[in-house]
Amino acid sequence: MIDRLRKDLINLMRIPGLSGHEDRVRHAIADLLMAEGVESRSDRMGNLITTFEGEANCPSVMLFTHMDQLGFIVRKIEDNGLIRVERLGGVPERALASQAVTLCVGTGKDVDGVLYNKSHHATAPDEKYQVLKAGDVLIDTGHGSRDAVEAAGVRIGTPGVFRPNVLPLAENRIAGTSVDDRAGCAVLLEVARRLKSLENGPTVHLVFSVQEEFNLRGAVVAAQSLKPDMAIQVDLMLATDTPEMADRGDMLLGGGPGISLYSFHGRGTLNGVIPHPSLVRLMEETAENESIPLQRSAQVGALTDLSYVQLVGEGVASIDVGFPMRYSHSSLEVCDLNDLEALSRLLIAALQRIDAGFPLTRDGQA
Repeated sequence: MIDRLRKDLINLMRIPGLSGHEDRVRHAIADLLMAEGVESRSDRMGNLITTFEGEANCPSVMLFTHMDQLGFIVRKIEDNGLIRVERLGGVPERALASQAVTLCVGTGKDVDGVLYNKSHHATAPDEKYQVLKAGDVLIDTGHGSRDAVEAAGVRIGTPGVFRPNVLPLAENRIAGTSVDDRAGCAVLLEVARRLKSLENGPTVHLVFSVQEEFNLRGAVVAAQSLKPDMAIQVDLMLATDTPEMADRGDMLLGGGPGISLYSFHGRGTLNGVIPHPSLVRLMEETAENESIPLQRSAQVGALTDLSYVQLVGEGVASIDVGFPMRYSHSSLEVCDLNDLEALSRLLIAALQRIDAGFPLTRDGQA
């Protein structure tokens, strides 16, 4: 399983897919599903959905993760060919300077560039510890004029991302431009491979959602259509095993999958998730039964699609599960394939434990 996860993750991270521009990623995942004999469909938002029909008396489950990544939108091309952009999603300013980027014109036509960084030899002492504001960032593609940039296909509104990059590390660890959340996509592909051979259990809708990095838009549309009884969202968990994160929790890279017991954004989007107790028990009991180490997270500052999905209809029993990840929203994020493998096994086993008597109310009633 680890070898398949590695292959899928590496291939998916090499495909650019800015929020609202996920088509190439969606087509790649649909092709991978079809190669396994699994049909999928896309809705008007661009979510990719595949449904595994189960027993009618069981609660239905929406298991989802997002395909998109954060990045940039071209807002102006200067006469000298330098390009100004707006950031899309939570791109941190201190992760920008001197990074390679790709402007997505079309397959085989994309334009690479570099994010502006003032030459060190011309940097005054009072500038050396300053971070350039996102609105002042420029991209240099080397073209030298606006006409040349436009002739290459770049226009106002062209999407851009950190240049797709994969860096294998030691001990089954991988760095990449979009571990968030192509790792989740790789995990759902593993789940799909297992679900296609199961005959009993709940109906499971696997959703590869869009526009998560653009204010959490895609998954809620899928949920409104699918009307699931339960929702399980797969995304990163903030690893806390580096010096600057040590006081934020006990989430270790390589320590196994995790569940979120509390999330709240706290900046602008005042939303979050307190998970359904029945789903907390489901994950804990499954992990114990399968001898899978299960980590726990409680964080302010992180947010997922689930914060809106939980509010659909009469309410959806919900939980965030995920994998530890270092360096979130930077040009190279890091995950451990062992965590992805264990998370895949956890989800497959947990889904098989859901039956007609699964309690959906907060007080434990079916």
